[in-house]
Amino acid sequence: MLNIGWFSTGRDEAARQLLQAVQESIETGETEGKINFVFSNREPGESKESDFFFELVRSYDLPLTCFSHRKFKDVIAVSRSAERSEEEAKQSQEDWRLKYDREVDKRIKNFSSDICVLAGYMLIIGEELCQKYNMINLHPAPPHGPVGSWQEVIEELIQNKVDKAGAMMHLVTPELDRGPVVSYCIFPIKGEPFEPYWQKDDKDMLFKLIRHYELIREFPLIISTLKAFSQGEIGIRNGKVIDARRNVIQGYDLTEEINLAIEGKVDSRSLS
Repeated sequence: MLNIGWFSTGRDEAARQLLQAVQESIETGETEGKINFVFSNREPGESKESDFFFELVRSYDLPLTCFSHRKFKDVIAVSRSAERSEEEAKQSQEDWRLKYDREVDKRIKNFSSDICVLAGYMLIIGEELCQKYNMINLHPAPPHGPVGSWQEVIEELIQNKVDKAGAMMHLVTPELDRGPVVSYCIFPIKGEPFEPYWQKDDKDMLFKLIRHYELIREFPLIISTLKAFSQGEIGIRNGKVIDARRNVIQGYDLTEEINLAIEGKVDSRSLS
């Protein structure tokens, strides 16, 4: 059974929907595993949306650990600035993230998770933490594609007039969005229904259409990836992704499986 650690800020409805989708996959037996803890960098009372998320976590009777990065950062800033020179206080402020991650580690280390999923976790994981745990993150681009936010990714795809877009799960490393590819799916953005907007150079519609086609694949990709882990189709060894025969691979192609999962659900007419 796959033991899953779940990291989420819980900032919006999408964070709740993703947790619901994965929990449903576990309860139906599609994913042979369990979520053995949920960690959030917010605490009750900081945000109404996060409070909704915490209620959902409790409804599943999942262990919940909350530790506010904002409060921790404020405490560090006040204590250090009172004791040290301006230069030392600045350095202390810069390394608060390392101290925060070490406190996070103290709170989760006894859960013994096989893999940790960053699911709308709105902090960059530091080097120590991502080297200690097998962490995976969703990035809305194909392997070796653009880095950055989903907006930046799509803008670069359009600017470079590429043929394909996609999404991937990757190992979290100190290099942002460039950890080893765990799994991915791709789709063409040339031909129908994209071609008329390329011809008219309608960047606004291209942007909306690419995002629509990518977004509808995100949940299925995360669920299919966890399913593959739970069934031994892929794994992680020494910071590398391996297949069932324990050979190192450059990512597990789930394109066909994702296309089947979303069949009949992609309707771009409402974007026009």
